[in-house]
Amino acid sequence: MRLFAFTVTLLALSLTACSGGETPEPASSSAAPPSAAGPAADAGSALAGLAALALDRRFAALYTWDTGDSQPRDVIAMVANDGSWRVDIPRGALGGTADVAIVRTAAGVHQCSLGVSSTCVLVADHGEKVPRKYDPKVQRLFRQWLPAFTDRHEALAVSAVQPLDGAEGTCYSVDSVAAGLDAPVDVGIYCYSADGLLTAARVNFGVLKLVKQVAAPAAVQLPGPVVTGTPLGMDAPPPVVVPSSVVAPG
Repeated sequence: MRLFAFTVTLLALSLTACSGGETPEPASSSAAPPSAAGPAADAGSALAGLAALALDRRFAALYTWDTGDSQPRDVIAMVANDGSWRVDIPRGALGGTADVAIVRTAAGVHQCSLGVSSTCVLVADHGEKVPRKYDPKVQRLFRQWLPAFTDRHEALAVSAVQPLDGAEGTCYSVDSVAAGLDAPVDVGIYCYSADGLLTAARVNFGVLKLVKQVAAPAAVQLPGPVVTGTPLGMDAPPPVVVPSSVVAPG
């Protein structure tokens, strides 16, 4: 969407400004961390170590998101130095017709519309998940699922796999071993650089790949004022019914 492309451009400029004019950091090296080297390495421990690094990582990054509809989207993820974070998700709500951001500030987690008149609605307190009916899911890759990767008691089967096509870093296949229970993370493939930056992921809602990263901002900003109202849902809005014209008898 043109509007979201404009938003991405503005955010990209602001990210460069936050980095002090530094040249954007290149995509992370494909070198595997020592814990993932060798056929006998414990993949679960290696992923847990990278996830622990990711929890402490501060960054701003641009990703491509391919949902299989031949229209890749640009996702911006930021984890600021003060611990606040924001993920901008194009066509992430209303059945792919609305752009949204999920933003966590000191006040809690907000879902924000991205448009000419952006507004935000508080959808979760600290430590709480975004309710499923308002949840575009993409932000889970950057924060929500990391504690599950670090917890070796979670019912997950982890194995090292070849990197996704075009992705850098070390990749792990993650599956659930608890039949009949809600999996703590989505089954898929997750890739990280040696310093804990997510470089790619393939899950049921698409494939995400790192394009570039820059230094983290001091804090993230809400794209609009906080209002009282209903957040955008994930389902497409009902079609507009146009009443048929009444034709007078001739």
